[in-house]
Amino acid sequence: MELAASLSKPRDAYYRRLLATATSFALFGLGGLCLRLLVFPLLACLPGDALAHRRRARRVVSRLFWLFVQFMQRTGVLTYSISGAEKLGRPGQMVIANHPSLIDVVFLIGLIRDANCVVKQSLFRNPFTRGPVRETQYISNDGSMDMLDAAAAALQGGQCLIIFPEGTRTVPGQAPAFHRGAAAIALRGAKIITPVTLRLNPTTLTKAEPWYSIPARRMHFSLQVGDDIDPQAFASQGLAPRASRLLNDHLHQHFIKELATDERSTAQP
Repeated sequence: MELAASLSKPRDAYYRRLLATATSFALFGLGGLCLRLLVFPLLACLPGDALAHRRRARRVVSRLFWLFVQFMQRTGVLTYSISGAEKLGRPGQMVIANHPSLIDVVFLIGLIRDANCVVKQSLFRNPFTRGPVRETQYISNDGSMDMLDAAAAALQGGQCLIIFPEGTRTVPGQAPAFHRGAAAIALRGAKIITPVTLRLNPTTLTKAEPWYSIPARRMHFSLQVGDDIDPQAFASQGLAPRASRLLNDHLHQHFIKELATDERSTAQP
């Protein structure tokens, strides 16, 4: 009997995490719906101009995202470690991150109280997310020149902007592939660029996996803020296309190096 009980513990833990993961996704969807139907209409009744309303909306979303992270941690879905968060959230700062999982943006927005973010276009049509992304005035990643202009203008106006240069989640087992749009935006508007390396071990919630395909053990999310990069150091190296290419290559190599270092340290006995 004691042997059977001990063998059942991993299975019980798996199903508890599966239930907690399902609950997390349900809460996320219902939370977005409640924000659109209840919270944001109430916030709109408060005094203040459009800027004040936008800041309120972003702070509400940020706080709820951080509460969501705490919920996932306390229910056993994940553990996490964060290094250098105090460097995030400065005016005119572009936060550039790799994109290994579905919860990357939740962590970053949860840490930065008044951040703008370039998000995928489908979120503006999703009934559960369209309220938050519209009220916060996040930028739709539709690949147009208007998107590039809006992102550069946000940085020039002193906003902190989060962007994932890959444009979508990383394919497991492959190195991140950066599009040049993020570098072009940075050269046009960013005061500083701050790279953030995200790691998830074991990998889950990737582009190739459904939400219910959880790993055999609890995942650990790691967020490490790197040193600032001065975009002007690249802007002075020639015309815009060349400067953009050089900056994009620099960012790409930075993340490949960081992620490769992590893989080597994990492989060591």
